[in-house]
Amino acid sequence: MQITGSHQMARIVRHNDDSVREGYIRNSGKEVKLFTSALKAFQCKNRIAMAQRKHLDDFLRGRIIGRLECGRTQLEVSEELGIAQSVISRLWQRFQDDANVSRCYSTGRPRVTTPNEDRYLAVTAKRNRRSTASDLSRQLSSATGTTVSRQTVYRRLGHIGLYARRPVRCFPLTATHCRLRLAWSREHALWTPQQWSCVMFSDESRFSLQSDSRRTFIWRAPGTRYHQENTIERHRYGGAGWLVWGGIILGSRTDLHVQSVTMTGHIYRDVILEQHVRLFRGAMGAEFLFMDDNARPHRANIVDECLQSEDITRMDWPAYSPDLNPIENVWDMLGRRIAARQPPPTCLPELRRALLDEWCNIPQDQIDNLILSMPRRCKACIASRYPTTAPCGSFCLLRFRPGPVRSALGDLVRPGSPSPTISTPCLARTPDRHGETEDRTPNLTPSDSLALLAAGLQDHATGLGRLVAHL
Repeated sequence: MQITGSHQMARIVRHNDDSVREGYIRNSGKEVKLFTSALKAFQCKNRIAMAQRKHLDDFLRGRIIGRLECGRTQLEVSEELGIAQSVISRLWQRFQDDANVSRCYSTGRPRVTTPNEDRYLAVTAKRNRRSTASDLSRQLSSATGTTVSRQTVYRRLGHIGLYARRPVRCFPLTATHCRLRLAWSREHALWTPQQWSCVMFSDESRFSLQSDSRRTFIWRAPGTRYHQENTIERHRYGGAGWLVWGGIILGSRTDLHVQSVTMTGHIYRDVILEQHVRLFRGAMGAEFLFMDDNARPHRANIVDECLQSEDITRMDWPAYSPDLNPIENVWDMLGRRIAARQPPPTCLPELRRALLDEWCNIPQDQIDNLILSMPRRCKACIASRYPTTAPCGSFCLLRFRPGPVRSALGDLVRPGSPSPTISTPCLARTPDRHGETEDRTPNLTPSDSLALLAAGLQDHATGLGRLVAHL
């Protein structure tokens, strides 16, 4: 016989105290004998049904009171409706006291914090965004005397949209860096796609077998963080890997150069410039512009001599500006493609083959879109105000906090203007991308730059250069 505790009323009426092997239940007025296994199954199912039962509605409460007023006992009503006798007893007692059977409105547990204390938590978290939930709880306790848990702090901050997240890493920019970045962005913001099509963007990047990108997430239960299946073995400095160099240009790209040693000035001249860059210079002519960052091997004397002998024009590049270089997004695309390979590379030769294959498989239209985004990158750099990242299409731009001096082309005024003249330092090449930019005396000469033509400042630039030389 199958007995359920929800549809057919059946409750335990007595059991054998000396031996727990058998018990008796009453089902539709009859006592049914159950042995140990069936008795335990019935008790478990009955508890589950009682735990899942919701609050009684007003109609069912009226039925219970009506049957009790007709002389039925609480036990009989409990068996007939399948409701615990304790519930019926409390309902009848309440009806005897105030003649009301409707469910009372309950506000639940009162809030520990007041609205003012919630605002205090929000303001404190915004002022010091590195404070932990425990720190905020202690600060609230010392300020107001209210003690709350860490989870309460999480809930209060979550109500206003503040959640614990990893901060975005950016470069520390000085006032000199900001000034040079701003000058470069304003000079190239008006460039046309035809002008950008003559620029080759290049850079190096390192790919390791065990990267620390932290893009991979796992599913784990609470309290199992340090279980073996939930850990990833990773070397402190990424382990073995390859240093790669690549160059991109509108409509084409160079072959990917892969090496295991650090880049030096001799390797950069003999391999990168001679075997890759020189070929594009010969194909494109004098309009070709070569862009590389301010790393020390790129600024070696032998590299400058090679560029001069091959008649390769180098584009001036502001220090600490990886957000302006579209090839950085290509490295991210390449890293994602390597991480998505199944099975992933397990040794250096496999990683080398994967890098060469995936470099060729990157769609050229995506690279072209990144190069054509340079005007938007320059405008975002000009309009940026805070040291964080700003989305610009499918990539992010590094923002910076303005320094005490933000010189620009707008600071150069025509002769006879009532505004004072401010001479701006020229955009100098930094000998090392990790060092400070050298201070050089500005020597402004007549230029064909689009930015100066738009501002109508060619004549004034010549006069200003003579003024600075005289001083």
